[in-house]
Amino acid sequence: MAEDDATATASESEYSLKETPTWAVAIVCFILIFISILIERLLHLLAQYFSKKSSKGLIQALYKIKSELMLLGFISLLLTVCERPIEKICIPVTVAQTFLPCKDKNITHEEEEESCVEQDKVSLISSEGIQELHYFIFILACAHVIQCVLTFGLGMAKMKRWESWEAETRTLEYEFSNDPRRFRLIHQTSFGRRHLKCWSNHPYLRYLTRFLRQFYGSVSKVDYLTLRHGFITAHFSAGSNFDFQKYLRRALDKDFAVVVGISPWIWFFSVLFIFFNAYVFHSYFWLPFIPLLLLMLVGTKLQVIITNMCLDTNEKGPVIRGNMLVRPSDHFFWFGKPKWILYLIHFILFQNSFQLAFFSWTWFKFGLRSCFHRETEDIVIKMVMGLLVQFLCGYVTLPLYALVTQMGTSMGKAVFTEAVVEGLKKWRVMAKKNIATRNPYSARPSLDASLSIGSSPSFNTVDASYSLDYDRPSPQVDGVEDEVEVEESLRGRPKEQKKFGSFEGFELSR
Repeated sequence: MAEDDATATASESEYSLKETPTWAVAIVCFILIFISILIERLLHLLAQYFSKKSSKGLIQALYKIKSELMLLGFISLLLTVCERPIEKICIPVTVAQTFLPCKDKNITHEEEEESCVEQDKVSLISSEGIQELHYFIFILACAHVIQCVLTFGLGMAKMKRWESWEAETRTLEYEFSNDPRRFRLIHQTSFGRRHLKCWSNHPYLRYLTRFLRQFYGSVSKVDYLTLRHGFITAHFSAGSNFDFQKYLRRALDKDFAVVVGISPWIWFFSVLFIFFNAYVFHSYFWLPFIPLLLLMLVGTKLQVIITNMCLDTNEKGPVIRGNMLVRPSDHFFWFGKPKWILYLIHFILFQNSFQLAFFSWTWFKFGLRSCFHRETEDIVIKMVMGLLVQFLCGYVTLPLYALVTQMGTSMGKAVFTEAVVEGLKKWRVMAKKNIATRNPYSARPSLDASLSIGSSPSFNTVDASYSLDYDRPSPQVDGVEDEVEVEESLRGRPKEQKKFGSFEGFELSR
């Protein structure tokens, strides 16, 4: 009798829109629309700010965030539309009691679909479970965006000190200390003393020491200056005034657009995470540690790459002339692909945000002392691991990644500033028009090859692309004349490249 009264009371408290005052519906709709327009307007103002700062990579990242939020909203909409069909899917009680997230959870039939109760079965997911899933999707979207922004904010703060190191390379003191007329032993250089130790020739000891180094002084001044010198010598003319620090920031902006997105394979691992959250797997003992272990593996590999470059130079000869010179090459990276490290960081960030979102959702919906984390150790492990991965990834691993991954065989498109890219695009369009005007029936030379960046380790090979003969004068490229680094890199000085600042002793073939 009491159950019938409770059911009647519940049914009376729930009424449809036809029994709801129109002013109440109007107020709720107004508030929702106002908040949505406000958020959309803020994102639009943020895009305008990035556009003024010429941060095309950040603009792409912002659009990626908006598309991911739209995807999560579409998933939430599908859950709302399919709520009743999902409830009508009936499964046996014995099947429903397998792989539960909480131990000794008894299933009751009080809120089950009537058609399932009549068959002595239960719904695949109840209406209450679908509503809780709505909350989880919302928290996941917020956690992923906030964590990505905080991570790259920490990385940019760490890279801020590199500006003073870059400015030092333009001083007379730096030129004097790296005089190319001086002969030195590699072990006497600061870079050699840092990386050529007694354990450097032993692979296991090398990995162990590099594992420890990532936690203190992960990017030193001598590492930055040496890798900068190797990058500029490999890809530019001798004596180039290229701003390496700004190039790293532009490259990191483009990588941010990749990390902030959620690819299909990331979604696949997220579904696996939900599945392994069952009590029988005891995931609270090992799952929170996976992002941390992967992050330490990535940091160790990046440190080992720097040491391997130093060992590679030492094998060519113990004596150097001028500054220490390292050889950029893809073979230092896993599978010869520097981008694999970016994909791992992408996976680490999303899985960490997924776990933090899951912890926040269970705390919000079921309380701190729910069956998801009954013991104090569970709460401490999840919170400490999440915050530790957040800090280490942003302040330690990300700056190290930004520096080391530029030491591949080819450079990224971020070597051009936005003004230069726009100028080259205008030049390409006008050059096509000039060729078409000159002889529309003749074979046209390919202009795409002349603008290819990743296919060549040096800009000295690009000179031939500017030797085309036109009947009319070549158009002026807007913004190119103000960029010293690109102007000097396109001059091409084959004679100077053979001097003591070149890779004459290295094999540059891929």
